[in-house]
Amino acid sequence: MSVFISGGTEPLVKNKPLKTKPDYTLALIRCILLAVTAAVILIVFPIPETTQDWADMGIGIAVFLLMTLFVFSIRKADEWQRAIVLRFGKFCKVRGPGLFFLIPLADRVAQIVDIRVRVSDFSTQKTLTGDSVTVDVDAICFWLVWDPQKAVLEVENYIDAVVLSSKTALRNAISSHDLSTFLERSDIIEKQIQEEVDKKTTEWGITVLHIEITDIQIPEALQDSLSRTAQAEREKKGRILLAEAEIAIAKKLEEAAQIYLRNEPAMKLKILSILNEGLKAGNSMMLVPNSIAEELETKDIFGLKALNEVQRMKKGGK
Repeated sequence: MSVFISGGTEPLVKNKPLKTKPDYTLALIRCILLAVTAAVILIVFPIPETTQDWADMGIGIAVFLLMTLFVFSIRKADEWQRAIVLRFGKFCKVRGPGLFFLIPLADRVAQIVDIRVRVSDFSTQKTLTGDSVTVDVDAICFWLVWDPQKAVLEVENYIDAVVLSSKTALRNAISSHDLSTFLERSDIIEKQIQEEVDKKTTEWGITVLHIEITDIQIPEALQDSLSRTAQAEREKKGRILLAEAEIAIAKKLEEAAQIYLRNEPAMKLKILSILNEGLKAGNSMMLVPNSIAEELETKDIFGLKALNEVQRMKKGGK
């Protein structure tokens, strides 16, 4: 989900029909059947030469007309299509996929329904949220027809019905929630809209699979306010993390102090480690507490006492 400054009136997603290549299979089948019928009639009833022959030819013409009527009663539906067949204006059956036949002059295909998953976009313009903020929201709806009979017979235009129902549910969701809920928990809004629309469209043989909010367009005057709020929130989280790190460090230092307090050699080794790190850094002078210096002189850890004794002996010999 993304947020944009208001100003656009058209949804970002458009319902564009897919470009499909024309299917001439059914037309080819009809031409082949008519050609075969015409050839058979010409073989059985040759070109007339007398009046009697013209009478026989009339029978062949009648047969050709009946065959033509039969040929044009052949229909075809693709794998994802279902044809709603009416007989004398009354529902007869759902036909397809593949080839099927209609009774001439009695049956007709009222509508062909696509049973694949569809995507429809819808939007609301200038709708107030629960905290009185004017927003424009764009969303898309994923839905499919699971009962073609209900979709055609129960509602006049089921595509418009789904889109308008989704738009109404979106408006209701906007007016019942604050702007912060839309920005932070859009999944709750999407689930609410999906359940509300699906409850209505189930009676039409249609299932709404998912609703997804794509864009939330807010007034430009609120941009700075939201930016400052987000920055303050980030600073708050950063300070909280820093404080938690300080607490963790303090706890570890407390545990280390308890260990050094119980183990004097470990404390001395720690002191020597600190002095060693300072010498590695190339420092020519180091400041250490008096207690540490006195301890080092008493223990003669670095051999300083022995070195002073040797220098005193050399001076005495001179």
